[in-house]
Amino acid sequence: MLTRAVFPGSFDPVHYGHINIARRAASIFDELIIAVYEHPQKDVLFSAEERLALLKRATSDIKNAKVVSYSGLTIKYVKEIDAKVMVRGLRVFSDFDYEFRMALANQEMDMSIETVSLITNHRYTFISSSTVKEIVALGGDVSTMVPPYVEEAMKKKLLPYQSSDE
Repeated sequence: MLTRAVFPGSFDPVHYGHINIARRAASIFDELIIAVYEHPQKDVLFSAEERLALLKRATSDIKNAKVVSYSGLTIKYVKEIDAKVMVRGLRVFSDFDYEFRMALANQEMDMSIETVSLITNHRYTFISSSTVKEIVALGGDVSTMVPPYVEEAMKKKLLPYQSSDE
């Protein structure tokens, strides 16, 4: 029996913590759908199409993973594509509290979908998309946090008038 899992998120932008969770989830499940939420409740730097493209590039070497976009309630999307598992990443204790409550709410809506939480590699516990955006906006180096093409895309958005020879 094929086990399909969904790793949902806004991925704005994708960073090495996300990539770490995706690789590890892909090693556990037969098929991993990395699902970019089109309309998050927060301000996003990148459009859904841009986030999709960056994430596809970041995970292109994961053979059993596919990157797609979706909208609406995540648990409904997971059910629609006949997945059995939702993968979530945990970095810090506050993530656990949020993800625990979300998993219980999802259970209430659909008991047939399991939530599997993976603890990120210790090297990435401090990384969040908002932290990465703030560092880039202030001219800092995020080369250890995101792939080079993600950093470049962020600089184009956040530092549009930066000279290329700086």
